[in-house]
Amino acid sequence: MKKHLFIIVLIVFLCLDLVYSQQIPMPTKAQYQWHEQERIMFLHFAPTTWSEVEQNDHTVSLERVNPQMLNTDQWCEAALAFGAKEIIFVAKHSGGFCWWQTTTTEYGVRNTPYKNGKGDVLKELSVSCKKYGLNLGVYVYPGDRTWGAMIGSGGKTKDPTKQEAYNKVFRKQLTEVLSNYGPITEVWFDGSCIIDVSDILETYAKDAVVFQGPQASLRWPGTESGKLYYPAWNTVMREDLQTGVATQLHGNPNGDTWAPLETNTTLYDHYWFWSPKKVKTRKSLQELMDCYYQSVGYGSVFLLNASPDTTGLIPEGDMARYRELGHEISSRFERPIAKLEAVRGHEIVLDLKGMKRVNHIVTMEAYQYGERIREYIVEGLTPNGWKNLCEGISVGRKKIDYFEPIEISKIRWRITKSVGEPIIRSVSAYMIQDFVAPVKKSMNVYSRPKVVADWREDDIHNKTGRLSINLKDKINVPGQYMLTLVPDSKKSVNLIGAEMYYDGEKAIEQLIRMKGDEVYINQTAQITDNRDIVIQLKFKMNKPSGGLVSFKPILIH
Repeated sequence: MKKHLFIIVLIVFLCLDLVYSQQIPMPTKAQYQWHEQERIMFLHFAPTTWSEVEQNDHTVSLERVNPQMLNTDQWCEAALAFGAKEIIFVAKHSGGFCWWQTTTTEYGVRNTPYKNGKGDVLKELSVSCKKYGLNLGVYVYPGDRTWGAMIGSGGKTKDPTKQEAYNKVFRKQLTEVLSNYGPITEVWFDGSCIIDVSDILETYAKDAVVFQGPQASLRWPGTESGKLYYPAWNTVMREDLQTGVATQLHGNPNGDTWAPLETNTTLYDHYWFWSPKKVKTRKSLQELMDCYYQSVGYGSVFLLNASPDTTGLIPEGDMARYRELGHEISSRFERPIAKLEAVRGHEIVLDLKGMKRVNHIVTMEAYQYGERIREYIVEGLTPNGWKNLCEGISVGRKKIDYFEPIEISKIRWRITKSVGEPIIRSVSAYMIQDFVAPVKKSMNVYSRPKVVADWREDDIHNKTGRLSINLKDKINVPGQYMLTLVPDSKKSVNLIGAEMYYDGEKAIEQLIRMKGDEVYINQTAQITDNRDIVIQLKFKMNKPSGGLVSFKPILIH
């Protein structure tokens, strides 16, 4: 009788878990394979490498673009040095320059002295990646300065009569890249894409993940610092993802769609392309380890940039830093004191086989079954009983917890809140010598408010007002910002419209969104070239009186 009862209970339990599983978003095969890479290398190389600017303004003559020592094998060695499993190559940046043999434009490698115009850097890299066992992703900017589709346009041309022609050009470029150099595992549309390429992605990149745009399956954190805020969830609401520019702010543990975060950052702070001046801003090993802890250690993928110089080689100083980073990660986490794998349930105990000194716990959820853990507590068994070591919320692929060194004999992991039965891939204990804890980012994303204008009521000539703010001196790094209008009296002001312009060109509406009296700005382009960033606000005053009432737009990042 007891045996039959046990079987019935087990069947009910399994059925309930199946029901929960069907309600929990899970990664696709492509998302899971991408996530397992953990580290990826970005690679920025363009005519801007021959100048000090970050966005290609066509001031560099193509006659100068001749990287005679270019060696894509060395690029792959850089990626392997810090443990990357994929390289995302910027095949076409915002200026429109193409590194592959294409007849869609005159602005490309075939019109440079490199290999007498016969060079195809994308092909060279594709061959090297296969040789070194690396996956290949491509960044193909939807905009193109040669067509008047400027930064932040998503591919929208300034002259509407050119839109259809440019759509054909971009679609052909994307088709060439995805069909001739594959397999391509990741496609990057920086700042979304307004051109319909869904059929091309379905035909040539069905097994790839997509960064930004309507077909996005990944999310940008909303910052290029290389660091996430905690907790970091892998799920969002589908309606947010389909905007093409969803960020970490849209993360939702109860979301209905799986869309993990790709945490990108530069080696040079904060520049993507090489120049002699930019090399001096190379990040330290400690800074990069902080990024690792707050990207991979928060369940994300870490995307670290590389910048070849005008010879076509990645500078040796950069190569040395990549080797240091790879060695540091391996030396810390390759040999755990103890490890427990493939366990289920709300309480897990890891026996250290005697008293051991510990200061790190690394937990990996079996996230192919969804992100089930919502809250947890980790305790260590001391001679005086169990002591709280750390606690957390999200886990996802990997959560790195650290604390002051302590002598313990066992570790107890208690999951105090979950959806369905927790499924743990592994729990590992470590003792990291000479550990310096990373500086944690505040959970309050908007932490540094600035008054960016100060208007008075007599500036507004009727009940509906429209005023502009140039934020080029206020927004100095890419990221996600919030603009809010604050009256210094009880008079009511309602925001009813907002638009963003880069150097006089209107940005796509996905990059600026209103929520009540707040405006959310996704500033994805590098802010290093002193470009105008103008926000136009339209608002309504409910009770204008002609008095001298001040209205202060507050920018918060």
